[in-house]
Amino acid sequence: MLSSMKNMFKVPDLRNKIAFTLFMLLLYRFGAHIPVPGIDVGALKELQKQAENGGVLGFLQLFSGGAITQFAVFALGIMPYITSSIIMQILAVVIPKLEQWQEQGAVGQRKITQWTRYLTVAIAIMQSTGLTFLFHNGGGGFSGGNPTNTDLFAGKFNIPRVLLVVVTLTAGTALLMWMGELITQRGIGNGMSLLIFASVVSQLPANFGAVNASEGTVAMVLIIAMFTAVMVAIVFMEQGQRRIPVQFAKRVVGRRMYGGQSTYIPLKVNSSGVIPIIFASSVLYLPIILSQVLPVEQPAGDQGGNWAYSAQKFIDDHFVRGTSVFYLITYGLLIIGFAYFYTAIQFDPHRQADQIRKQGGFIPGIRPGPQTERYLGRILNRITLPGALFIAAIALIPAFILGRAVGGQTGTQLGFFGISILIAVGVALETMKQIDSQLMMRNYEGFLKS
Repeated sequence: MLSSMKNMFKVPDLRNKIAFTLFMLLLYRFGAHIPVPGIDVGALKELQKQAENGGVLGFLQLFSGGAITQFAVFALGIMPYITSSIIMQILAVVIPKLEQWQEQGAVGQRKITQWTRYLTVAIAIMQSTGLTFLFHNGGGGFSGGNPTNTDLFAGKFNIPRVLLVVVTLTAGTALLMWMGELITQRGIGNGMSLLIFASVVSQLPANFGAVNASEGTVAMVLIIAMFTAVMVAIVFMEQGQRRIPVQFAKRVVGRRMYGGQSTYIPLKVNSSGVIPIIFASSVLYLPIILSQVLPVEQPAGDQGGNWAYSAQKFIDDHFVRGTSVFYLITYGLLIIGFAYFYTAIQFDPHRQADQIRKQGGFIPGIRPGPQTERYLGRILNRITLPGALFIAAIALIPAFILGRAVGGQTGTQLGFFGISILIAVGVALETMKQIDSQLMMRNYEGFLKS
């Protein structure tokens, strides 16, 4: 491993790419601690206490690297870009024009990327406006309908101040999007994924420190051992794939013979990654936000209040903390459903079978055309189930065990550790593969050995 790390810095081009990537990540972490102008910095401490309770704010803090509790320039993080990318992928299935762009190669991909940027800015404007009004109201939407007396605007909530905050947060998201694309072009690895990786990893030391302070060193060591085992399991599952052999027939073009070689289609067990978790979390947090606009009437005496009060109480009891049995079961079922949904979007058996047929290939023992399509669909459904169950377990087990074993705010925070490790391992493996390919091109031994 040490010799492989030395090899990275022997190649000037690769060394410059790694240095550039690290520099951009440092800039990102620096911007995550610069508050938005016009904000009462003293009121941010109350906001940070709300984040310790988990829920919506804790999840947003995970993907923003703590920037949202600082109400920093990068408070929205890269989540608007992730949301817009997912929306564009879904729309490509139902909008023929987007499907045509996907088939045009690099030219079509540039068009899709441009529209993804526009959609990112639009989503950032909406999210920054919503955050501005929620934090002005004391963050009731993030604390289970229990607003605090905290006003980040120090009583100066007016149109110019709101516009300043919204423009700053939107500009921060646009800058992050540009930085991510710049890392992809001039650095090493996928820029957007590395920004999320930096956000997630930056929260781990503070969370382990909170465990040490509240539960002691022994509990911290046990939790570190537990998550080391989880990390090993994630690495094993992320590397798992089903290889479907494909044979190409020989064909003669002029005086040359082409084809005749064998290859395979790699189908990953967890092809959807962490996207189902993001989908499921967004769906479960939607009722919390909507409950803040219900016409709630407080109960008088022995009365039970109106239907809106009952709905809000049910949401506060089962959705805000994220440790109830109802929440965990619903969360798990949504993750499994979205895993199948996103995998079907990513890998289309009909398109894959048609592409194999056009290239003169076939799967041994399977006829080209509809039979190949049905075969690929059957294999995809079989390997998606263990992958979906695995990521559901990664998201639920830490929240269930640690939420009860540790308890309190620290246990709620640790509930996101499974998601954190899943993201960190996936991005680290992908980045290592890119470094490996760069080293192998220059006849150096890489990290990953077969």
